[in-house]
Amino acid sequence: MLDIKVPELAESVTEGTVAEWLKKPGDFVEKGEDIVELETDKVNVEISADEAGVLKETKFEEGDTVKVGDVIAVIDTNGEGGGSSDSAEAAKEEPKEKEPKKEAPKSEPKNEPDTAEETSKDSNSRVVASPAARKYAREKGIDLNDISPRDPLGRVRREDIDEHAAKKSQPAPAKQEEKQDNPAKPVVREKMSRRRQTIAKRLVEAQHTAAMLTTFNEVDMTNLMDLRKRRKDKFLDANGVKLGFMSFFTKAVIGALKKYPYVNAEIQNDEVVLKQFYDIGVAVSTDDGLVVPVVRDADRLDFAGIEREIRNLGEKAKTKKLKLDDLQGGSFTITNGGVFGSLWSTPILNTPQVGILGMHTVQMRPVAIDNENFENRPMMYIALSYDHRIIDGKDAVGFLVKVKELIEDPESLLLEG
Repeated sequence: MLDIKVPELAESVTEGTVAEWLKKPGDFVEKGEDIVELETDKVNVEISADEAGVLKETKFEEGDTVKVGDVIAVIDTNGEGGGSSDSAEAAKEEPKEKEPKKEAPKSEPKNEPDTAEETSKDSNSRVVASPAARKYAREKGIDLNDISPRDPLGRVRREDIDEHAAKKSQPAPAKQEEKQDNPAKPVVREKMSRRRQTIAKRLVEAQHTAAMLTTFNEVDMTNLMDLRKRRKDKFLDANGVKLGFMSFFTKAVIGALKKYPYVNAEIQNDEVVLKQFYDIGVAVSTDDGLVVPVVRDADRLDFAGIEREIRNLGEKAKTKKLKLDDLQGGSFTITNGGVFGSLWSTPILNTPQVGILGMHTVQMRPVAIDNENFENRPMMYIALSYDHRIIDGKDAVGFLVKVKELIEDPESLLLEG
């Protein structure tokens, strides 16, 4: 028998949540094949088998918290595969049946596990749902057979259970007066994912530990948009990647950081650490929350290199393929709320960094050309949130003005880059 343990995950990461079992008891597992996916504070991690064999037992369910060193599964290295998923579930329930104290009384069949009920049914009539969804339904006292899933394959998901629970909790129209007497309103409770808990914790810590201020400016995007329009086709043909705004803003940020080095720093105890490298974090929104993968040595990359790296990191984020190395060690962060239509915002620091630039949507606005003439110009508000403990207001404003100047004169970025 071979115990599968939670390995060392990363520095400061000591536990995770079982996100999904990729193999079930009774399945044959090849050496090096992934068995389970864990969700940690930062990224998802797959745990693989050190030896080939049959997965004999899983000791935790999806949604359970596990710590480094915990035995989460057992592999029979002498076994042979071929067990069906039904037999696997039955095998998983066997140990529980051997313990009399865990058997539910026959007079109370409603307390029996859903898996035991469904194992006894014909396989064609079984409700398709993950162990985590089954557990969630049991906690809410909902029969999976009563749910009409939205999945075309009939798989019951957590949102289907929530929707069914919300409909079930709505009072009947005939009880209008009773509803007025009862102040309680229908609600749906969801446990925060581990990553969402970590994001919440870090955002609150940033506001409690840093003297955070935000300064604003606006950028005339006319020249940049004209330049991009002229060069985008040739750029795509030559480099295989689109020319976007992010490469220009990354280059502009690097130019501003070189002029105002304290924005590219962090505080360690009673020291200020001035970073002489430019690892630029780019915030990416995913279904699991915001992540900030890092473009390493962005000052050494050309425009195509930056666009290519941002594209690759974005794809890895959305497909949950980011590694811990992709997220660690950034020196400054750029976040673009404009892709969602945000006109104005105050970004929160990505600690221990002391500066973050917020980009916003481009909007046509009338701009005074001189004392008598106005023109409609594509304008973008930009924001710099900074830690006032080491960055003075003068430097913060100067940094943002430098970014503005470089973006409004994009030819200089191309020549310098």
